Amino acid sequence: MSATAVTIHLLGEIALLLWGINMVNSGVQRAFGSDLRWILGVGLRTRLRAFMAGLGVTTVLQSSTATALMVASFTAGGAVDLVPALAVMLGANVGTTLIVQVLSFDISLIFPVLIFVGFIAFRRGSSSRTRDLGRVVIGLGLMLLSLHLLSETVRPIESSAALKGLLAAIALDPVILVLLAAIFAWAAHSSVAAMLFIMSLASAGVIDAHAALAMVLGANLGSALNPLLEGTGGDPVKLRVPAGNLAIRLVGCVVALPLIDPILRYAAMFDPNPSRLAANFHTLFNVALAAVFILLLPWIATLLLKFFPEKVRASDPGVPQYLDNDALDTPSVALSNAAREVLRMADTVETMLRNSQDLFHEDDISKVDVVSRTDDVVDRLYSAIRRYLSSINHEALSDTEARRLSDILAFAINLEHVGDIIDKNLMELAAKRIKNHLRLPKDSLADIDNMHSKLLEHLQLAASVLMFQDVGSARKLVAEKERFRDLERATTQRNLDQLRSGNTVGDTSALQLDIVRDLKRIEAHIAATGHSLLEQSGDLKPSRLTS
Repeated sequence: MSATAVTIHLLGEIALLLWGINMVNSGVQRAFGSDLRWILGVGLRTRLRAFMAGLGVTTVLQSSTATALMVASFTAGGAVDLVPALAVMLGANVGTTLIVQVLSFDISLIFPVLIFVGFIAFRRGSSSRTRDLGRVVIGLGLMLLSLHLLSETVRPIESSAALKGLLAAIALDPVILVLLAAIFAWAAHSSVAAMLFIMSLASAGVIDAHAALAMVLGANLGSALNPLLEGTGGDPVKLRVPAGNLAIRLVGCVVALPLIDPILRYAAMFDPNPSRLAANFHTLFNVALAAVFILLLPWIATLLLKFFPEKVRASDPGVPQYLDNDALDTPSVALSNAAREVLRMADTVETMLRNSQDLFHEDDISKVDVVSRTDDVVDRLYSAIRRYLSSINHEALSDTEARRLSDILAFAINLEHVGDIIDKNLMELAAKRIKNHLRLPKDSLADIDNMHSKLLEHLQLAASVLMFQDVGSARKLVAEKERFRDLERATTQRNLDQLRSGNTVGDTSALQLDIVRDLKRIEAHIAATGHSLLEQSGDLKPSRLTS
């Protein structure tokens, strides 16, 4: 086979390997994305639990880069301390070694079965999760197939004198081997792919055991570059975890490189097979790093906080704080970011509601403009959230995540409508009252205050429904809409009775009725947050709640 043909075969087989890893990664995220994120969220409390969470999630995802993105979303917003976040990355690095260990054995006969079973599950699965798991199994089969093809392609060039001479010259300088492997792992975005390629070369005898171990160090180093590069150009906080992970691996490489010879002699006593030597050293290296550095993480975190200080937040409240574009390819993380930004939007609407309530007591016309400017903030946040949600990788969304996206967008739309009602209707009424020197009766003000208080409570309840997806809270929210309607009817009837009895003037009565009408419209938009969840649970009928 000519050199050109060998190169073409290698490129295609490496691409097949990377595609298999991508299928496993995307399939797992579509099937269990939210659950994996929940596991990380629960695990990020102590160093040991964080380590185990990182190990488990990365073993399933087969990508420490995806794990790093999830962790960065926690730390960038200040929701999680830096120390457990770094512990997650130590666990993620060990998790990749477990994948390599499994794939280092001769299991090439399994790939036809995996591809066939995965195909059946993907085409015939009755649920989206079954189809996504079929995608995962196909990806595993493609990975094993690519390894089989790689070994077949590399084996004939074992006897190439030119190649052996080139590799022999390079092997004299292990630093070059480390750099070459690091470049390959960085380009592949996967230490697993780099390790499998190194093991294929070692198994075919193209490189000796000493060179293989040096390249293992490079693979570990190169894969740590990807999360760091993806976090550049934004808030320095996003660089803390990837920079810490890279620094730990760099220190490990500097210490381990001069010790390759004694490590090789020791490791060969357990298994002299070159491919297995590389896999075992990969595991030993990452386990040793985890054992040493997990105790030093508080000091490392202190240094990272100094080198990467938090970026001063923009004073403009209309600038999004949580919409991280680097997370768009990881739907569970991106949806969490969008939900946090929607909560900021809800807080802004709550401020508008409180200020509008005050304007029916006070005569400060300047506050009307303040509320109107606040609505501009709501509109800008809504536009940013809508663009962000539309940019999420929809192909990677599971059915649950697709519904979650729809619920977040629907809540944002309703909040935007509430802001418009306050700005364009309630503020117009408040300005009219102040300019015409109208005074609402005390009992009318009490009714309006009561309705405002209910709206503020319901807005907080709606935010809770969105975040926690609690059916009981959703039922309460929709039931409160009916009680609010009764309150609106009673207030309207009392106003009409006062008008007939002559206890109030026409302008004041009309003003109160218009206010009550607009507050009722706001309530309808807030209560709509619970509809989607209740429809999924079967608790919501077309006209009323089930008993």
